[in-house]
Amino acid sequence: MTDYLILGARLLGGQPTDLVLRDGVIAAFSADLAHAREGVPLETIDASGLVALPGLVDLHTHLREPGREDAETVLTGTQSAARGGFTCVHAMANTSPVADTAGVVEQVWRLGREGGFCDVQPVGAVTVGLKGERLAELGAMADSAAGVRVFSDDGICVSDAVLMRRALEYVKAFDGVVAQHAQEPRLTEGAQMNEGALSGELGLVGWPAVAEEAIIARDVLLAEHVGSRLHVCHLSTRGSVEIVRWAKSRGIDVTAEVTPHHLLLTDDLVRSYDPIYKVNPPLRTADDVAAVREGLADGTIDIVATDHAPHPMEDKECEWSAAAFGMIGLETALSIVQQTMVDTGALTWEQVAEVMSARPARIGRVPDHGRPLAIGEPANVVLYDPEATRTVTPGDTASLSRNTPYAGHELPGRVVATFLRGVPTVLSGELTEGVHA
Repeated sequence: MTDYLILGARLLGGQPTDLVLRDGVIAAFSADLAHAREGVPLETIDASGLVALPGLVDLHTHLREPGREDAETVLTGTQSAARGGFTCVHAMANTSPVADTAGVVEQVWRLGREGGFCDVQPVGAVTVGLKGERLAELGAMADSAAGVRVFSDDGICVSDAVLMRRALEYVKAFDGVVAQHAQEPRLTEGAQMNEGALSGELGLVGWPAVAEEAIIARDVLLAEHVGSRLHVCHLSTRGSVEIVRWAKSRGIDVTAEVTPHHLLLTDDLVRSYDPIYKVNPPLRTADDVAAVREGLADGTIDIVATDHAPHPMEDKECEWSAAAFGMIGLETALSIVQQTMVDTGALTWEQVAEVMSARPARIGRVPDHGRPLAIGEPANVVLYDPEATRTVTPGDTASLSRNTPYAGHELPGRVVATFLRGVPTVLSGELTEGVHA
């Protein structure tokens, strides 16, 4: 294994510091202690002006394998994740076959380990086949080599209150959490975009905010009743923020996430009828965007999660009503958070490390990730240039899919290096210029 001396990185946006990465851990903060060991090369990286963050953790990623390898594989998805600064992603269960057994979650977990770009922590399905009829093998998945602790039917709501209660009770035995896709199905039949004046103007079936809020309200009360952990996926409305804030004020054990696209994009983009903007939950109003930003800043919303949802070209480049829901987002997430939260003064880089690394790791129970940048801690490190700008080109992504809503947009910031346990999974060319052994 190569030792790395990183010179002048700004830890969490603070003062320039030298870091030594050795044997998979952060070994020192001083260049004086970075002498090369006999037979072990030392590579020096000039990180002047770069922000050093702990490796990012995504609690909500769709890797599509097994079953939809035309859209994404574990290998391509984790390559994309590494380019976005992620060292661990949680792979959602809506694969084919569904990740509702120990065998399937172990397959996904092993594929991640073999790829080596990013750790993959599978999310187990709550119900068999995502059908909402009976609980999946939650205990078997928890006891598997994958050690599943997050369970979700994401893409489909666990709408049956009795099943949801049973799931919340069941996961308590192994400190698990149920991550709910909050969407009341009867209120969203045929829904295509956010319900409001614009949906009427465009002639598209509306998706009311209350369809999300009603499920969140029900589930926080169920979580309180049984004393279990609940996580709310991709929260998107002002009302949802207020319900979660109320629940936390009562001491209910609920956490919530917001996606980068819900921090930035509004439903007005749907005027173009471009299916790239078709996503679940739908893009909301400017008022909702303001509310989720406020909620993330004040801690009501705990984390940012990408909901990276790759689709093959034919599933998105078609008429709006036939198009699949979803956007890719692993490689642009940190830039969107910079643009909406850091550059606006709503979050510091230290707080970004909390909402994109430490907290998602705690919620997902992955103790080797989300750790502080401290001596002896795993060398999961991201070097990020906040002063850079880039124009998003869909063909430049490592993902097999191209359904980014930011094509042609100029975004701030760029990940220039990602280290997983001290091994570079991304290392930009300009950093290797002048590297010496």
